[in-house]
Amino acid sequence: MSRDWQRWLRHAFWARGKLERAFPVQSLKAIEDAIDLSESTHSGEIRFAIEGALEPQDAWAGKMPRARALEVFARLGVWDTEANNGVLIYLLLADRDVEIVADRGLNGRVSAEEWSAVCATMEEHLRSGHYERGAVEAVQAVGALLARHYPPMPGGRDELPNRPAVL
Repeated sequence: MSRDWQRWLRHAFWARGKLERAFPVQSLKAIEDAIDLSESTHSGEIRFAIEGALEPQDAWAGKMPRARALEVFARLGVWDTEANNGVLIYLLLADRDVEIVADRGLNGRVSAEEWSAVCATMEEHLRSGHYERGAVEAVQAVGALLARHYPPMPGGRDELPNRPAVL
């Protein structure tokens, strides 16, 4: 197995302060507000999770962002919504990688290309250093996709927290 030394070093020596500089408290609040607003237009659920880096042993073993996003999806209970319409937007800062994991209620409704387009746009913002803008636009784009298939329900309840999870 070939090892990606540069990737391992990025993860092994990741400084938590980088995450806090990229997403200060006001940026986390802006993401939460974007989720609140988005969820007023549909009955889906959006969770946003930010992780600075993988554990060094996971990076060494070659764990990829998609695999970690699936773990986070389960850990945060995004799958546990009544209509199975939860969506996780997962950001792994050390890799500048965005993954979207959608619950089974969205299978066949939103294409892989549509999810990939949201990820690509957010990753472009990350490369430009526009972390908050990229995150908020990703939430808005996911919300628009959810609104196409899950209109708001009268008296609907918020099933998952809207505050971004910082891992």
